[in-house]
Amino acid sequence: MEIQRISIVGTTGSGKSTLARKLGQALDIPVTELDALFWGPDWTSVSDAQLSNRVRDAVAGERWVIEGGYSRVRPQIWGRADTVIWLDYSFPVNFARLAQRTARRILFRESLWSGNRESLQRTFSRDSILVWMIKTHGPNKKKFAAQFAQPEYAHLNVRRFRSPRQTDAWLREVSSKRRR
Repeated sequence: MEIQRISIVGTTGSGKSTLARKLGQALDIPVTELDALFWGPDWTSVSDAQLSNRVRDAVAGERWVIEGGYSRVRPQIWGRADTVIWLDYSFPVNFARLAQRTARRILFRESLWSGNRESLQRTFSRDSILVWMIKTHGPNKKKFAAQFAQPEYAHLNVRRFRSPRQTDAWLREVSSKRRR
């Protein structure tokens, strides 16, 4: 089965964006980050209706990779997807990756969606991405497992990777098949 419409999910910091870029490049498929559709300038979020419209446009094509786990638009995405890649890594792996990413973004003042930047102040506030990851890691594991068992998602080819090594091996396999 050739994968054409791929959703990548996992806890914050698991590497969804990185995998999406690599997979999109390997398969020559357009990539969309849900954060880019959700966040406006100064970390303001778009309305649910705006997000839904943007996602509708992103999944209209026959080939795409979408990364992110926004529950409010998940039915739109998974309803059209043929494959879901679940980066189900351990808490220590996710937290270490997120801490490194956050430090790099602050240090190098990386510009994110709509010109937003992570900052020390934000990292150590109630809006901290690190706190968000701590709060959502466990619940996300349960939530995704339960959702994959729902009949409306029986059509999905779910690939659950429990380590970056597994993910990298799969990506190499997919990339080599594409080159043949």
